[in-house]
This record gives sequence, C-alpha cells and structure tokens, in this order.
Amino acid sequence: MFEPIRKTKVYEEIVIKVINMIEHGMLKSGDQLPSERELSEAFKVSRSSVREALRALESQGILESRHGNGTYVAPQPIEALIDPLVKIIFTEKDSQIELFEMRRLIEPQLVFLAAQRATPEDINELDEILEVQKEQVAQGKAGVDFDKSFHEKLVEITRNTILVRIMDSMMDCLTQSRDRSLQIDGRPEKSLARHREIIDAIKSADCENAERVMREHLEDIESILFKRE
Repeated sequence: MFEPIRKTKVYEEIVIKVINMIEHGMLKSGDQLPSERELSEAFKVSRSSVREALRALESQGILESRHGNGTYVAPQPIEALIDPLVKIIFTEKDSQIELFEMRRLIEPQLVFLAAQRATPEDINELDEILEVQKEQVAQGKAGVDFDKSFHEKLVEITRNTILVRIMDSMMDCLTQSRDRSLQIDGRPEKSLARHREIIDAIKSADCENAERVMREHLEDIESILFKRE
C-alpha cells in the first residue's frame, strides 16, 4: 500500500499519494497512519520529507495530529469553516500590510496558548531550531528557513488545527516580507534574540510575557518593512 516515492519534490509526492489512498478508500476517516519512521521506510524517503508532507496534510485539514497518540485521517473536517478564510488570504496575498496586521492580531495570542500548552518535548524542538538558526546567523546567513520553522512550531504547540491551517496559509503569503526583513543588517541577530526571549517565556509558562515579546517582535518587523516605504 505504501510504495516507494521516486519524484524530485518528494514531500509533494507523498501528499499526493496519501490523498489518493484516502480517495480510493485505502485510508479512511479515523484511521491511524504509521509512524514517521515506518512511512519513511515504506516510501524510501527521508523522515524530514515525511514530516513536511504530514504537516502540509494537517494544514489542509486532511490529517490531524493527536498529541502523544500519532497522526490520523481527519473526520471530514473543518473545511467548510476554514476554506473561505484561506481563499481570502491567498486572494489578498499582495496586500502585505493587511496580511501583516492580521498576523499581529493573531500571533501574540497564539504564543500565549503555546506557553500554556508546551511540553518539554516541544521546548526541546524549539531549542533545536533556534540552535541551527544561531549557527546560520553566526555564518553570516539570514536563517530564513529556520526563522519560518520556529514560527511554525509555535503554532503547532497550540494543538489548534484551525490556527495551524490559517497561519500556514498566511506565512506562505508573507514569505517575501520575511526574506526582505532578514536581509537587513542586524535583523537576523535581533530576530534570534527575540526568539530566545519567547522560548524562555514559554519555558517559564509565562503566557503574558510570551505574548508581549511576540507583539514587540512583530512591531519591530512591521516598522522595518512598511514605515520606511
């Protein structure tokens, strides 16, 4: 049932394969998927490709992750609720200021939830992401991919499928602004410092401080991107 993948864009092929399996009844609503390791071995791909595919499927509401209990095919999910908003986000993707305002409204509260719900494993993952970002910045790189991974992990920690879907769509549309901000001298280091403050607040379960730091972080970025134009 789980055949090897031999395409260039590996995670996209995994996504297509899983969707096809659902459409053909090989996977049904409520079915549990094999572990990342088992899927990696079955598809003959890396675990990172499997992880990326599972995240994409979760963001579409096709799969759902149950903390400590694996990944399952979602019941015919929250599509009716989320799809109209996601379509608006993609339709208005050129309105970067408005999208960023929406992000500023959502993400501080999102981090408030993350500080309430983070497990030690979640915090370890945040630390690992930050460590790689730190290494890249020390090498003179912008660390764009790991900056994105950090924010993706924060929304994942909320265990809120709707937030994951909305933020994934929004972050895809804001890729250009993220790239621009991290090319500015000194900005990668400032971003890294803010990320460390956010992790420290989450470790302390200090929800209000986590929310405050995220709001200030986003205000810093917004002032760089839009108030100079």
